[in-house]
Amino acid sequence: MYDAITDVAGIEVGQVQDVDSLTGCTVVLCRGGAVVGVDVRGSAPGTRETDLCRPATLVERAQAILLTGGSAFGLDAAGGVVRYLYENGLGFDTGIIKVPIVPGAVIFDLGIGKPVWPDGAMGYRAASQAAGGPVAQGCVGAGTGATVGKLQGLAWAVKSGIGTASERIADITVGAIVAVNAMGDVLASNGQVLAGGRGNDTDETKPPAMNTTIGVVATDAQLDPERAQYLAVSGQTGLARTIRPVHTLYDGDTLFALATGRGPAPDPLLLGTAAARAVERAVRAAVLNATPLGGLPALG
Repeated sequence: MYDAITDVAGIEVGQVQDVDSLTGCTVVLCRGGAVVGVDVRGSAPGTRETDLCRPATLVERAQAILLTGGSAFGLDAAGGVVRYLYENGLGFDTGIIKVPIVPGAVIFDLGIGKPVWPDGAMGYRAASQAAGGPVAQGCVGAGTGATVGKLQGLAWAVKSGIGTASERIADITVGAIVAVNAMGDVLASNGQVLAGGRGNDTDETKPPAMNTTIGVVATDAQLDPERAQYLAVSGQTGLARTIRPVHTLYDGDTLFALATGRGPAPDPLLLGTAAARAVERAVRAAVLNATPLGGLPALG
């Protein structure tokens, strides 16, 4: 066990970053496909194919999820992931051609580093590097330009990144990977601020529109689309426990869910509890593994 989303059988992760421009992307790949769900909160999301991830749609399975920096520009990276999957014969079989299904979401990291964003070539590289095993955390992949604690502006923020964790409950594994780019602070398990804004209480509040936390919750459980959506909803509880404030006007917090179906069908309550816990731990891992970049300090 790696205490990572890759502890879920069939889930692979690939990450590529530009450490000069402080941006990057992360691909969560399931070559056999996985039942997909999504939950979007906050008022500023940047997403791709989230409608397809909801129940009552024709296509129920995805082959990969893209997490990327670059705001809406970064969605270009999905084209590279699609190309990689197509070249490897993976996708929804239409009877004419296999169409890779790659939902995705973005963070706004253009306020740190250079105004550069992931493109198709970066997405392709991330997908081609996807593998099981240990997953790099901190300022890598979609977390390269992530920051937290921006209620008083980016100048007072703290560096964040991407984190991952897994939970084992009965015969089921649940894992999460989260790129934490919140306007709010990240809290420790005791409710105290673990990583947050460095301004004084008297400083003016001026939240920038350059936030959003995105991630994937995966399980080997057998889930239908409705339960996959519930898994994503449950994961948002982990964000609410660790980020204050969360789901704001300036965040577009988005969690995807993937169910590979290799294990038994679990009790939904137990599964939701494990999902929230995995996300909670992944969020804290993102700031604990971050390093100073872009002139901002970090805990790591």
